[in-house]
Amino acid sequence: MNILDKIVADKRKEVDLKKSLIPVSQLEKSVLMERNTVSLASALQNSTSGIIAEHKRRSPSKSVINQDLNVQDVAKGYESAGVCGMSVLTDGKYFGGSLDDLLLARASANIPLLRKEFIIDEYQILEARAHGADVILLIAAILNRTEIKVLSETAKSLGLDVLLEVHNEEELQKSIMPSLDMLGVNNRNLKTFEVSLETSKNLSEKIPNDFVKVSESGISTVEAIKELQPYGYQGFLIGENFMKTNDPGKHAKEFISQLV
Repeated sequence: MNILDKIVADKRKEVDLKKSLIPVSQLEKSVLMERNTVSLASALQNSTSGIIAEHKRRSPSKSVINQDLNVQDVAKGYESAGVCGMSVLTDGKYFGGSLDDLLLARASANIPLLRKEFIIDEYQILEARAHGADVILLIAAILNRTEIKVLSETAKSLGLDVLLEVHNEEELQKSIMPSLDMLGVNNRNLKTFEVSLETSKNLSEKIPNDFVKVSESGISTVEAIKELQPYGYQGFLIGENFMKTNDPGKHAKEFISQLV
């Protein structure tokens, strides 16, 4: 059983528990359901940097990255740095995140927020909307085509953007459908945790131009972004690079200034 299978098995139990505690009707009453969402896809298309900066405390591959910072400061720092959007990890068991992190980021910054989560159920999409997200992540490795269709259409009906993440051509082919806004290529092999930008390069021409192309994982230098831009990538998800510093916003600002 690889780490992804383990996470998903735990996630199913967690979602079942949450559904029994917080009914859908309660989520639907959230004030944030009324808020107009901001499109990350549009922000990326109109940006010269394309940076999506992440709030991430720890991960299964790196254990602790940064437990000391509070999410409000990180969100404000990223916003003033001029990022296109912020990715907020809400998984507790493996990444040390929570939906409260999403709420606090929403209260602190007015930029597109991505709920980074292992989404397997429509309930989680409603949760994302109710806690201030603008975008959800769907991971092709854990979903079949029908699930991708149902989940992405649910997100669109709630006014959310959809970023679908793939690791290889097989995942890409089963996923392409009009209810997606962005296609993200994860450069990290989930079985070995090895990272290679060649994954993004190899898949770039197979992604139709109707979608905003996003490259994820292993992007820690300005050179890496300049290397990927000619392949049509407009979005770059940067997690650990900023979070492993004591001032992610400051480092994001310096990074972006070298790009534009």
